[in-house]
Amino acid sequence: MREITIDKNEAHQRLDRFLRKYLAEASQSFLYKMIRKKNIKLNGNRARPDDMIEEGDTIQLYLSDETIEKFRARKTGVRSSLMPNIIYEDHNILLMNKPVGILSHSTGEKFEENIVDSMTAYLIERGDFIPRIEKSFSPSICNRLDRNTSGIIIGAKNYQALKAINEAIRQGQVERWYKTIVKGLVSREMRKEAFLSKDQDRNIVQIHKGDFEGAKKIITVLRPLISKNGYTLLEVQLITGRTHQIRGHLSSLGYPVVGDRKYGLSKENATFREKYGLDNQWLHGYKLEFKGLSGELEYLNGRVFIADSKGNFGQIERDLFD
Repeated sequence: MREITIDKNEAHQRLDRFLRKYLAEASQSFLYKMIRKKNIKLNGNRARPDDMIEEGDTIQLYLSDETIEKFRARKTGVRSSLMPNIIYEDHNILLMNKPVGILSHSTGEKFEENIVDSMTAYLIERGDFIPRIEKSFSPSICNRLDRNTSGIIIGAKNYQALKAINEAIRQGQVERWYKTIVKGLVSREMRKEAFLSKDQDRNIVQIHKGDFEGAKKIITVLRPLISKNGYTLLEVQLITGRTHQIRGHLSSLGYPVVGDRKYGLSKENATFREKYGLDNQWLHGYKLEFKGLSGELEYLNGRVFIADSKGNFGQIERDLFD
């Protein structure tokens, strides 16, 4: 028999959710069968899959060591030489400025540098995360950006922060703003609604004025910051967050994003590629504000964080609008 004592990184979740992480190679049907046959108990008593586990609870696994080890997740060393660009850090979260060209998380195929591995390696080196003593939790990110979009990524150092921020994002209590440069002069703030459909095979979206089956409603707020030289530096706020929403919606409105190979203008893109080496959309998640968080994360409410654009993004912004 093996007994597991629940700590803060495992607390406040369903028993079956914890078991699916702790015995990651086991099937759900096997776990449910073991619970039903009382081979898995909670605090020495018969358990149910939907029982909530709390800090200090104990889980008893009446399984052989061989069975447990067979189903345990195989923890491998974290490979990353990428140092995260940290704009804020405390005992619960990290805010990182993701550069263009870097994945938010691993694709599970060949190894590529990504923000999750970078953050994890950083926390291991600092001693803030020790994989061998963790039962199921690994540092995670709460939002994602496309490979060629830069900007703020929220990293959670513990399960409570991960759960709270993910819920706040679902409830619209983490407001995020993007900067982008578009062709054309935008003279006023606009709130635009439309419907988006996605071609899965081509990984491209289409924007429609009317609703139809399979389409998703989108709401995008545009605020011109500077209009000059035939271009506008826009602040964009997503009320809904859909795949390629900003790029597709702006293009449909007649304001294509500079450098956008899918929805932009080929001639404009060629000019910026030749002059600046820009080979992707100029889109940067530059600002966020926390709202409505409670409990241990309440101290973040009202805090606004900003990440500057880097590299050729910054150079293009300065050349066009300074």
